[in-house]
Amino acid sequence: MRDCLNFVDGKFVETGIWFENISPVNGELIGRVAMADSTLVDFAVDAARDAAAPLRALAPVGRAELLRDVAALIEDRFDEFVDAECLDTGKPHSEASNLDIPRAIANFRFFANLVEDESESSFATGNADSADAVNFIIRRPLGVVGIICPWNLPLLLLSWKVAPALACGNSVIVKPSEETPLSATLLAEVISEVSLPRGAFNLLHGHGSGSVGEMLAVHSGVDAITFTGESATGSKIMRAAAGNTKALSFELGGKNPAIVFDDADLDAAVRGTAKSAFTNSGQICLCTERIYVQRGMFDSFLDGLKRAAEAVVFDDSLTESLQIGPLISKAHRDKVLGYCDLALKEGADLVTGGGIPVFFDERDSGFYIQPTIWTGLSNSARVVREEVFGPVCHVAPFDREEEVIDLCNDSSYGLAATVWTQDLDLAHKVAAELEVGMVWANTWYLRDLRAPFGGVKSSGIGREGGRYSLDFYAPPSNICVSSVK
Repeated sequence: MRDCLNFVDGKFVETGIWFENISPVNGELIGRVAMADSTLVDFAVDAARDAAAPLRALAPVGRAELLRDVAALIEDRFDEFVDAECLDTGKPHSEASNLDIPRAIANFRFFANLVEDESESSFATGNADSADAVNFIIRRPLGVVGIICPWNLPLLLLSWKVAPALACGNSVIVKPSEETPLSATLLAEVISEVSLPRGAFNLLHGHGSGSVGEMLAVHSGVDAITFTGESATGSKIMRAAAGNTKALSFELGGKNPAIVFDDADLDAAVRGTAKSAFTNSGQICLCTERIYVQRGMFDSFLDGLKRAAEAVVFDDSLTESLQIGPLISKAHRDKVLGYCDLALKEGADLVTGGGIPVFFDERDSGFYIQPTIWTGLSNSARVVREEVFGPVCHVAPFDREEEVIDLCNDSSYGLAATVWTQDLDLAHKVAAELEVGMVWANTWYLRDLRAPFGGVKSSGIGREGGRYSLDFYAPPSNICVSSVK
């Protein structure tokens, strides 16, 4: 049993109100989570506001050193963080230890280096004869930032926001998903050991709608909200925050397409698409749920993807096959299974999957689902248009380049896309015409922390990553100084 407490003004606190943290692996109780109430939210906002000035007063090099201290302490407790992430999400240890925790450490170090190396720019202003003034561009932190995080990559995405926010001199109030409180609580323990001003980092547990998340969105003492999660939830946060005109950064859902042209390397395209469709049981906003394959490649690609889906394993087996875990909760599995039923009602042909695997062990009480492939639906079908967020995909043929671009862009989402072709001129041309924030060609999920991350349409507002994060957490201001006359 592991209890998770709130962390406010440098202390761990509880309110006497608890909710349960349930394992998605076997449905058993992991522990209790202390739910924050409105009084604690107000306390956290006051503490964050008090900490904003001393944090801003620290030189960038000082804030950078604090972030490096956090990274080192996570590294010291690496196995604890891996275990916490796996307990909460059910993902294989290999995934948490090779991706989630190393990326969280890297996020703190990357933004430490970035803010330390950031320099102010200046330029002269005047006429053709003389420069009468000098403009200085400086960055000002927003103040108090509310950070609302999802459950699919808990520590990775939390650190992706906390690190640049603190690096820029903002104090933060973090609301992790109620489904995954453990690694956020461990991070609070780590941060309590470094010399951040008291109240610069606060952690509040609870639910989103009608609870802590909504309280932060409407609170007049919170200057900005950054959120990663469902598009519908993002719309609710935007409405809640509208009364106080907060700065907003949203990374929302996706219904990401993959395009496989006839000239693609078949084996690479199958392996890459199996990863992009089924990694983390499809519970990554960047996963591909729509796959368009040029007709000459269609049958061989579909056969290869079917074999790859059926080779997926649900544990940490020593195998080259893709390893995945359960869905995050029974409610989410029920939602995904509902889409499996809907696909058949809409006339889909089931290629493989669509049901619950049987293990004859404790996992039969968990929330697993088989990797699922459909064909035969039009672009207007609900399962082709709506984000499912599970290990599912629909595969459809296409004939012409212009046709597949129209199919991909026929979506209310616009987060990411993948193109598979050995013709790099074609890859460049198609990528530029796709209405998304990110395109991969002949790979997937290869990330450079300097690159912008974010989508268009219903997939988000703004960009994160590198200096794009700094533009949100410490937007540029101009100071124009004229000579005295």
